[in-house]
Amino acid sequence: MNSLTSQPLRKKSPEVEERQPEATFEKNTNLAVEPIAESQSRDEAVSAADFSNETESFALTEVQEIEINLLLEALYQMYGYDFRGYVRASLTRRILNRIKGERVPTITALLEKVLHVPGTLERLLNDLSIRMTEMYRDPSFFAAFRTEVVPLLRELPEIRIWHAGCATGEEVYSMAILIREEGLAEKTKIYATDMNEKALSAAQKGAFPLKKMQQYTKNYLKAGGTKAFSEYYTTDHQCAYFKPLLDDNLIFAQHNLVTDGSFNEFHVILCRNVMIYFANSLQQQVHRLFYDSLAAGGFLGLGSKESILFLPKGVDYEEFNPHERIYRKMPNLAV
Repeated sequence: MNSLTSQPLRKKSPEVEERQPEATFEKNTNLAVEPIAESQSRDEAVSAADFSNETESFALTEVQEIEINLLLEALYQMYGYDFRGYVRASLTRRILNRIKGERVPTITALLEKVLHVPGTLERLLNDLSIRMTEMYRDPSFFAAFRTEVVPLLRELPEIRIWHAGCATGEEVYSMAILIREEGLAEKTKIYATDMNEKALSAAQKGAFPLKKMQQYTKNYLKAGGTKAFSEYYTTDHQCAYFKPLLDDNLIFAQHNLVTDGSFNEFHVILCRNVMIYFANSLQQQVHRLFYDSLAAGGFLGLGSKESILFLPKGVDYEEFNPHERIYRKMPNLAV
């Protein structure tokens, strides 16, 4: 495969098929670290409930259905955030959670605060976009990537990996460590994107709760890690700070899978446990974006409850490792 050149970066477009991103990518910088453990635990509790009950339905009144539609339409029309194609059960749960947090009686009252009270929009977006994540989540996926995908990536002159919907970055740093251990760091760039500015800021800092390092270390070893995991971070009384040497491979940017287009061509796209929150039509739209962004012969990694086989674009992929949800774009098809 020949070296691939990045496309010019431009403001976002509602047309997903076009190669038009919404923001210029910037290297990670040294940012002041704020404690994230408390808010992260609350967000993960909400996300865990969504992930295990994504098909649960709610008995809403007709008025509440209308209110939710108006809220979602307002988010799109006023601010450009499009949640209209998300699974409604998950959205409803999160909206009701935000109503309690704002101490308002109705969805309409929440909408009024979103439109007129500073800070409300940010809090709602945090509720709607938070995803449960951890370092080396599903260790067997990373083990399979290391042993089955990496040998094929070695043949490339350069490697571009897109972590789409990276949340607070745990899996991004997991991949950066894996790539470094496999000797591919010098020719690899990992593009980490998310629509949530707060989550993306946390990802850039590379600081994670110290209390989670024991579990992350277990995941790392199960994923085939070759060193002492503690070599990659320093600590204080609250957080583990992943070392700057990993930053050489990471590029962070805000990107919305629903409204933004393709911005480059990638050899690997990872979007794990994100599309489980998308309705079927939105999944198809995002998979068109991934297909357009993936080089021929490139790899797509999805979450353990996700699949592309029953979607129209599924015929354009081979099941490289069906158990770990790793798919390969047909090498003989043009990008």
